[in-house]
Amino acid sequence: MMLKHLLKQQAAVHFIDGGCVSGGTLEEIEDTFIKYKDEYEMLYIPLSAIRYVAVDTNERDKAPVGFTAS
Repeated sequence: MMLKHLLKQQAAVHFIDGGCVSGGTLEEIEDTFIKYKDEYEMLYIPLSAIRYVAVDTNERDKAPVGFTAS
């Protein structure tokens, strides 16, 4: 299961009904549910209710491209 690679990472979970939870971590991932924990609550989310999971990543600084006059 691909979700196993996201264990203990901060992520946002988007639901089939259009809802979303974010700012928490994926604490446990099983075959039928995931355990999602944020600062205030712990959620047991059935996999059948999830549309997608987005991992919060930090964007790298882009290298400057171009030339300078010397």
